[in-house]
Amino acid sequence: MPQRDSSLAAAATRPVAHSFSFFVRPLLFPLLVSLLPLAVGGASAFAQARTDNNALALSFDAARARMVDRSDKLAAARAAVESKELQSEGVKGLGGPSVSISGLAYAYNANLNLDLDPLNQKLGQIGSSLPPSIQGFISRVPIPQLPNSYTLNRHDTGANASISAVWPIYVGGATDAVRGFVSAQAREAQADAEQAGHEVDTLLVQRYFGAQLAQRAATLRAQAERTIAQHDSAAQKMLAAGVISRVERLQASAAYEEARRNARKAENDAELAAVALARTVRAEGSVAPQTPLFLISTPIEPLGYFIDSALTRHPGLGKVAAKKSQAEQLHEGEEALRRPQVIAFGTRELKSGNADWVAGVGVRWTLYDSIDRNALSASSLKQIEQAERTDAQARSDISLLVERNWRALENARRQYLEMKASVELAQEVVKLRTAGLREGTSTTLDLIDAETNQAKVLTERAQAANDYVQALAQLLESAGLSDKFSEYIARADVRVN
Repeated sequence: MPQRDSSLAAAATRPVAHSFSFFVRPLLFPLLVSLLPLAVGGASAFAQARTDNNALALSFDAARARMVDRSDKLAAARAAVESKELQSEGVKGLGGPSVSISGLAYAYNANLNLDLDPLNQKLGQIGSSLPPSIQGFISRVPIPQLPNSYTLNRHDTGANASISAVWPIYVGGATDAVRGFVSAQAREAQADAEQAGHEVDTLLVQRYFGAQLAQRAATLRAQAERTIAQHDSAAQKMLAAGVISRVERLQASAAYEEARRNARKAENDAELAAVALARTVRAEGSVAPQTPLFLISTPIEPLGYFIDSALTRHPGLGKVAAKKSQAEQLHEGEEALRRPQVIAFGTRELKSGNADWVAGVGVRWTLYDSIDRNALSASSLKQIEQAERTDAQARSDISLLVERNWRALENARRQYLEMKASVELAQEVVKLRTAGLREGTSTTLDLIDAETNQAKVLTERAQAANDYVQALAQLLESAGLSDKFSEYIARADVRVN
C-alpha cells in the first residue's frame, strides 16, 4: 500500500496533460462493447414507479420479473420443452393395439367379346359324321348359323365395410427404445431451457449494473468538465493579470477541451447502456435502476461449494446426460431389429348374417439383410462412448470455469477494498491543492490535476464494484445458481450509491 500511495501522490503533481490523459483512457470499453447487442426482455404484472424524469424505477428483482415474463428467448425455450413433452406423451401408447374401420362403395361395368366362328364350323361338320340316312334328313333341315361374335355385358353396384385390428405382441423392444429416445429429447430441451434462463439472468446483471456504472462515469466526467471549465476561466484571468505564463494557460485550455470531449463520449456511452437495459426489460422509455452496485466485504462460500453445485446442477451436464440416453436408446433400437417380431391381426365384415372374417398371428424374423447390422451396432456404441467422454470433459471444463469465476470474484473484492486508501489519498490531495491555491503555494494546474485524479480513482473503484457484481453473476451461472443472485444482494454490506 505505501507504494500505491506514493505513486498516486506523484500522479497528482505530474503535468496536467499526462495525468488527464491517463484519466480519460477507455476504462469502460470492454463493458460497453458487451452492452452493444440489444436483447429482448420481459415485463411483470405488478406496478412500478416513475422518477421525476419519467424513467421507470426498477429494483433488480422487479427488472428480473419483467424480463422473465416477456423474454422471447425464454418463451422459445419453454415452447421447445412443451413440444418435446407433448411428443413424449403422444408416443406413450406406442406398441399397443390399433383398431380401424374401412368402408367402400363401388360400381362396375364389364364387357366380354366371344368369337363364334369356330363353333359355326363345328356345327357345319356335324352332318358328315352321321349315318347316310340321317345325313339325308339333316340336309333337308337347315341348321341355323350363329353370329360371328357375341359381346357379354355385366354391371352392378355395391358397398362393403369392415373392422380391422393389429396388435404388435413383441417387436424386440423397439417401441421402448422409441419412447426412451423421445423422453431423452424432452430432457435435453429442459436442459437447454435451464441454460437459457441462466444466460438471461447473467445478461440482465450485466446490463442492469453496467448501465449504472456507465451513468456514474458520465456523471463524474461531467463534473470534471464543469470544474475544469471554472479553472480554465480562472486561468484566463490569471494570464491577463500576468500571474501565469501563456504555456500554463494553454495547458489549462487543453485540459478543458479534453475533459469536454470525454464528457460527451461518456454521456453517449451511458445513453447506449440505458437503451440496452430498457430493451432487456421491455420498458417504454428509460429505466432508473434502484438496486445499486454492491459488494460483500467478506469472502462468500468456498470454491468447493460452487464446484459441487456445478457438478450436480449445471444444465450443460444435464444436456450431455440426455445425449447419452439418446445414444443408448438408438443402440437398443438397432438391437431390436435383430430380434423376431410377433403381430396379432384380425378383420371382419360389418354386416349381419354370414359375414367374412379372418384372424391370426404373424411372425417375422429377418435372417439376412443387406444392411450390416454389426457395423450399425458398433456405431451406436461409439456414440455412447462419445457421450461419456464428453461428460468427463464437460465436468473438467465446468470445474475450471467455476474456479476461474470464483477467483475473479475474490480478486474484484480485494481490489475494491484495497482502493479505499487511494480514494482517501485523492480526496486529501484535492483539499491540499485547493488550500494551496488560496495560499499561493499551488497553481491552478495542480488543482486540475488533483481533481482529475480523484475522478479517475472514483471511477476505477466503481469499476471494481461492477467487476465484483459481474463476476458473481458469472460464478452463479457456472454453478447453476443464477436464481440465487438476489440472495447475495440481500447479504451485501457495501453499496455504491
